[in-house]
Amino acid sequence: MPVFIAVFAGIVALVEPRFLSVANLRNLAVQIAPLTIIAVGQAFTVIAGGLDLSIAAVMALSGVAGILAVPHVGLAGGLACMILVGGLAGLLNGLIISRLRASPLIVTLGIASIAEAIALILSNGVPLYAVPGELTSTIGFGRILGINTSFLVALAMLALGAFLLRFTVFGRYVYAVGSNQSAAFKSGINVPLVTMLVYAFAGVMGGVAAIVMTAWVSAAAPVAQPGLTLQSIAAVVLGGVLLTGGAGGMRHVLYGVLVLGTMTNAMNMLGISSYYQILAIGIVIIAAVSLDVFRKQSRT
Repeated sequence: MPVFIAVFAGIVALVEPRFLSVANLRNLAVQIAPLTIIAVGQAFTVIAGGLDLSIAAVMALSGVAGILAVPHVGLAGGLACMILVGGLAGLLNGLIISRLRASPLIVTLGIASIAEAIALILSNGVPLYAVPGELTSTIGFGRILGINTSFLVALAMLALGAFLLRFTVFGRYVYAVGSNQSAAFKSGINVPLVTMLVYAFAGVMGGVAAIVMTAWVSAAAPVAQPGLTLQSIAAVVLGGVLLTGGAGGMRHVLYGVLVLGTMTNAMNMLGISSYYQILAIGIVIIAAVSLDVFRKQSRT
């Protein structure tokens, strides 16, 4: 995958030399930051053998709730509200899935609808532009050592995800539950609790993504960017995380996000119509599913 990304970027650079310019690379880093954060949360649910179709809607709801809370609790309180709302929505996902043993696909789809409806009700169906300038200047367009702050936040979430998966008992339990839920239960793992924590973490990532997205566009939109959830799934699977669960890591998430982000950025620079871009994303999703099938066959 790293070789593919390098070759693809090289080909695009030959066609459009501005692709490797510092300005465009910074723009690319800002563009992929929200998707990277959401994909971190999505990866946890997939590794645990589930799926989260609500994460983009939860991000939108978190952004709306946080901006509405700022006049009452200040900027720090508003940011905390975004993370809290995301975590609670994710926890609700995990609670329903684990306690009722319901399908993650159906449950998260239902929560997505509820989250979007609440966001529309709270915002009266229009974006909220009362975003504090401090948030926009620091996280949206700020830089630390020349690197965009939003991208640094995304890298921090990747590092957090990697730490949890590789160096904590919780991470080992996530892999165990995703590999064989029945065996994990028989070995003494509290599967319902792990499931709830996994979806709560995904919700928290939705809240963090809301902070980055709100700061970047200087508005809290009640409706998430179309296709963002599917892109997060495609990034996770394309990077190398098995859809059946039990395998994968944060480097796979980074690979998948870089492929999707680079492809979208390149098509924008080449002036390719948005219609064809949607077509390309669909092809990538099918390719990701096909790769997942091939990976499973190679393991058997």
